[in-house]
Amino acid sequence: MLTCALLVAPLIAGVSGCAGSPDPLSAKPYDAADQISFSGDGDGRKADPDKPLEVTAKGDDSRITDVTATDAAGRYVRGELADDGKHWRSTVPLAAGAHYTLKVSTEDSNGAPGRRTVDFTTSSARRLLKVTFGPKAGEYGVGQPVTAKLSRPVKDPSARAVIERALKVDSRPAVEGVWHWVDSRNLHYRPQEYWPAHASITAHSNLKGIRIGGGLYGGDAKSLRVTTGDRLEALTDSGTHQMTVKRNGVPIRTIPITTGMPGFDTRNGIKVVLAKESAVRMTGASIGLGAGSYDLMVYWAARVTKSGEYVHAAPWSTGSQGYANVSHGCTGMSTANAQWFYNTVRLGDIVQVVHSNGDDMATFSNGYGDWNMAWADWRKGSAVSGGRSDATPADSARLRPQV
Repeated sequence: MLTCALLVAPLIAGVSGCAGSPDPLSAKPYDAADQISFSGDGDGRKADPDKPLEVTAKGDDSRITDVTATDAAGRYVRGELADDGKHWRSTVPLAAGAHYTLKVSTEDSNGAPGRRTVDFTTSSARRLLKVTFGPKAGEYGVGQPVTAKLSRPVKDPSARAVIERALKVDSRPAVEGVWHWVDSRNLHYRPQEYWPAHASITAHSNLKGIRIGGGLYGGDAKSLRVTTGDRLEALTDSGTHQMTVKRNGVPIRTIPITTGMPGFDTRNGIKVVLAKESAVRMTGASIGLGAGSYDLMVYWAARVTKSGEYVHAAPWSTGSQGYANVSHGCTGMSTANAQWFYNTVRLGDIVQVVHSNGDDMATFSNGYGDWNMAWADWRKGSAVSGGRSDATPADSARLRPQV
């Protein structure tokens, strides 16, 4: 904050108390401009939000009795008044580019009350941190996490805590949820269990103008509203070669399937539908096989990993579906079943694979594997709830389709 003592010339001379009253407190408060100075906007300059607001009583004959500072929305700025009444100092950061009203009460050596009200503004932030929430507005499955992408990397734990406290997610019905720092620019938010079916979820930021640290301030962020549909879960059992699809806990279809063969085993774990593609080209070269191994147009494909794992139609393997695993990592089924699955699921729906010999689904680097992390560990990735703020993606994955 600009440390420039603003000495305001008195506008009104001290007014005497009521006639015949010896009590100085019964007097109308006089203008205390000549008794105080504050570090604010002097000579047309705006206050520096990186420095605290300070109010000082001048001379030996007066002291400060009360100070209130509020922003344009009426929110109070916390501060501390010295025991001798000579100095008051804010204890929380001021916002950048904000308007404040400062009200100071004083008393002179005779106990007569004084008062001064001053309006001032803070300078705009030089470095802004913008937040983009995801996914896009719309209806999703109950496994869809809320995401927040930062325009700048943030590594300092205290700065992360400021950001996290300002990013709000509310749902109806209400459920407890926590932000988890995926890396220095990305956060994911999820409740302990899946979102409730038919929930309304909103995300917004209170960061605008707030000092984050290191000269960085919060910028604008567009709020987000998404909803969930029915709770749809597909349980893929690589051991029995069957997929059971449930809606709100009730099985609605059992589908014969084939999953990854030895060496191309399908990943175990909970995955979330990332995209739906009615047709996608898949080649063996994309997964390291010979150029002439296969080159296919695959239909009714629901993508569940960034690396190219799909649930799709595989008419060439119908003889093995329900009996053996012969794919290169995807979950294959008949064309009719694949079309039904494609038309039934939405982005954010759950696809869980069990009893495969494959690796476990990565938590962050290969899609939304968020639900594979235990709740206690998820909370550790919060700068507020758990304290661990150096979380990074578990691994990286090439973008490649698999069949």
